[in-house]
Amino acid sequence: MGNHDFLPQRGNYRDLIAFQKAECIYDVTYYFAHHYYQRGDRTIDQMVQAARSGKQNIAEGCTDSTMSREMELKLLNVAIGSLKELLEDYHDYLRVHDLPVWALDSEKGIQCRQVCMKHNDSAYYREAIKVRGDEAIANIAITLIHQCDTLLRKLIEHCKHDFLVHGGSREEMSRARINYRNKHK
Repeated sequence: MGNHDFLPQRGNYRDLIAFQKAECIYDVTYYFAHHYYQRGDRTIDQMVQAARSGKQNIAEGCTDSTMSREMELKLLNVAIGSLKELLEDYHDYLRVHDLPVWALDSEKGIQCRQVCMKHNDSAYYREAIKVRGDEAIANIAITLIHQCDTLLRKLIEHCKHDFLVHGGSREEMSRARINYRNKHK
């Protein structure tokens, strides 16, 4: 005898475009770090872990959202922080290798944004990056990070609004208990 209105299970994070983008970022970063840094360079692990943290914190935050909106918001913000750290690693790489960050209004920048908006499947990027150089791959990652950041910020705003409208799990449990008592008097 379940009540689907009472603490509905959330956490279908794989359907979130932000999670899909984060998975793409992870796959691109794993390839990039292992191909463009020398074995033993600590940056490899740091970049891969930052990309992993971005993805995993979205998954954990969405899964925890059933019982704690506070934890969901914290973990989504951790994901943003991890991706910002990763963004700086890509900017550092391009700067020290005298390679450009593609300007938003440049032909490459516009084309990259359009392609990244269209594709959320990590398999697409795993194939596409095999024929690209370090400048292109870093700029693809930068574009994906910016897109994911925007999506995560929108998701956080949605979660905050949902909390204001519906409250947290304690309020929801109290409402459900009161409604149950009123129906069974």
